[in-house]
Amino acid sequence: MAHPYRDCFRKPYTKYLIATNLLGRLQNGMAPLSIALFLRHAQYPYEQVGLLVGLFVVATAVGGPLLGRLVDRKGQAAVLLASGVASPLGFVILAAGWHSLFVACVAVVLAGALTPPLEPCLRSLWERILGERRLVSAAYSLDASLQQIVYVAGPLLVVATAAATSPPIVLYLVAGVTFVGTLLFAGAEPVRAWRGTSGVNRSLAGPLRSAALRMTLLSLGGVGFALGVFSLASVMFAESQWSSGTMSGLLLGAHATGALIGGLVYGSRTWSTRSTRQLPVLYACLAACYLPLVLLPDSALMVVLMGIAGVFLSPVLACGFVIIGEVAPEGTATEAFAWVITITLIGNSLGSSTSGILQSLGLTAVFALPFLAAIAGLIASLFIHSRRDLPQLHPS
Repeated sequence: MAHPYRDCFRKPYTKYLIATNLLGRLQNGMAPLSIALFLRHAQYPYEQVGLLVGLFVVATAVGGPLLGRLVDRKGQAAVLLASGVASPLGFVILAAGWHSLFVACVAVVLAGALTPPLEPCLRSLWERILGERRLVSAAYSLDASLQQIVYVAGPLLVVATAAATSPPIVLYLVAGVTFVGTLLFAGAEPVRAWRGTSGVNRSLAGPLRSAALRMTLLSLGGVGFALGVFSLASVMFAESQWSSGTMSGLLLGAHATGALIGGLVYGSRTWSTRSTRQLPVLYACLAACYLPLVLLPDSALMVVLMGIAGVFLSPVLACGFVIIGEVAPEGTATEAFAWVITITLIGNSLGSSTSGILQSLGLTAVFALPFLAAIAGLIASLFIHSRRDLPQLHPS
C-alpha cells in the first residue's frame, strides 16, 4: 500500500470513520431510485413521480448547507443524531403507503432536507484527526474515490432488493442503513468531541463570503454538470447501440471505475505543488479525457473511453476539497463542504436537463457538454490561482 494511505490507516478511528460514513451515505446512491420505484409501485403517474423525486433533490440541496451551519455552531454529534432519526422517518412515512400526494411531498422533503451531513462532517474532521497535510490530502482522495462505490452499489442494491422483495421494503432498507450508519459514525469519539469554533466572526453569507471558495464551488459545479449529462447521455447512447437503455449501466460503471482508480492513484502520491496550481492541470487533463467521447465510437470502445474519462474526476474533487478546507473562513468548514453537495446537485440537474434539450442536435452535441464543463472548470480554477487574497496554501 502506498505510504500516505498506510499512514492514514495507522491513525486511530480512520478506518472506522470511513466505513460507517460510507454506510450512512448509501442513501445518496439509493434514495432517488428507491423513491421512483416505490411511487410507480403505488401507481403514481409519471408526472408526480418526477415532481417528488425532484422535490427530494431540491430539499437535499437546500437542507445540506443549513445543517452544515448548525454543525459549525453546535457540534457534530447532536445534529447527526437528530437528522439520523428524522431523515429515515421520512422514508418510513413514504413507505407506509397512504397514497396521498400531500403526505408523499412532506415525506420526501423530510427525508431530503434532513439528510445527515455525513460527508461534510467527515471532511471537516480530517484536519484534526490526521494533522499532516499530506495525510489530509490522501484522506480527501480516498473520500472522492470511495464515494464512487456508493453510486454504483446503491442502485444495484435497490434493484436487487426490489426484485427479491418489494419497493416498500427498499424504502425501509434505505431508512435502516441511513439510521445505522449515522448512529455508528456519530458514536465515534472524534465526532462526539468535535465542537464548532466559538468567538469567530460570523455573517449571514457564511463561507460564501470567500471569493476563492465561491469560485472553487463554481468549478466543482461543472463536475456535477458533466455527471448529469452522462446520466442521460449514456442512456441515449445505449439505446442507439444496443436498443436498450438498461445497458447504460456499463458506461456509467466504467466511468465510476475509472474515477475510483484515478483517485486512489492520485492520493497515493505526496505532491509538492500547491493545490491551487494542481487544479487547473487536473481540469485540463479531465477535459482532454472527455473530448474523445464526441467521436461516438462503437460500443466496446465507448466503454473504454468512458473509463478513461473518469480517471481525473476524483483527483479534481480531492484537490477541490483541499482548497475548500484551506479557504473556508474560520468556523465555517462543515457548511463549506456541505455547499459542495448542493452545487453538485444543482450542476447535475442542469446537466441532465441540458442534455435532454440538446438531444435533437445529436449525440455528438450532447457528449461535447462534459468537455465544455471541464473547460469552464479550468477557467474558474485559473481565477482561484490568480487570487491575491488567498491564504498561504500548503502543498498537498
